[in-house]
Amino acid sequence: MGGAGSDPEKWVEEHGDYLFRCALLRVRDRVIAEDLVQETLLAALQARERFSGQSSERSWMVGILKHKIVDRFRKDIREHPAEDPEDLRESSEDDDAFDKDGHWKLDRTAPMDWPDHPGAVLERKEFWESLNRCLRKLPPKMAQVFTLREMDELESDAICTMLHISASNLCVLIHRARKQLRQCLEVNFFGHREAP
Repeated sequence: MGGAGSDPEKWVEEHGDYLFRCALLRVRDRVIAEDLVQETLLAALQARERFSGQSSERSWMVGILKHKIVDRFRKDIREHPAEDPEDLRESSEDDDAFDKDGHWKLDRTAPMDWPDHPGAVLERKEFWESLNRCLRKLPPKMAQVFTLREMDELESDAICTMLHISASNLCVLIHRARKQLRQCLEVNFFGHREAP
C-alpha cells in the first residue's frame, strides 16, 4: 500500500480526528494540536512515495506526529525558562502511599482493581477523553514528561536532555504524574472513588 496506493484526499477524513486526539492528549492546546496535525499531514504528503506499507497508514502518520510533537516540546523548552528544580524533589506525601517494604498501603491511596481488561479500556473513546482531561490538570512540565516517556516512548536520557532536568527529577515527575493520573481516572472515568 505504499505511496501509490495511498489516497491523500481521504487522509483528513480517515485519520484527522484520530491524529487530533493524539496531539491534543500530548500538547493540551487545541490550536497547537490542529497545527501539529496539519504539519503531520503535509509531511506525510511530501513523504508518501517513501511509505513502504510495512505498517498501517495510520501508524505511519502517528510516527510522523510524534516527531512533530517532540520538535514542538524542544521549541517550547528553548523559549520558556525551566521550572525551579527545588519544586521537582520528592515530597513526604509520595512516601505516604507505601509501607516500609515499598508495597502499596491497603487504604484509599492504593490503586484499585480496574474493571475492564486494559486493552479493552484503551479502545474506548471515553477513556481517552477522560485521560485528556486528567492530563490537562497536571502541571505543564509533568504532563510533558509523562507524554514523552509513557506515550511517545522516548528514552529517559533524551527527555532529560530535551527538558534540562536530572534523571532523579524525571523519576519524581513520572511518579507524581502516574499517581495523579491514576487518582483522576479512578474518580472521573472508573467512578469508584471520591476525589481526595
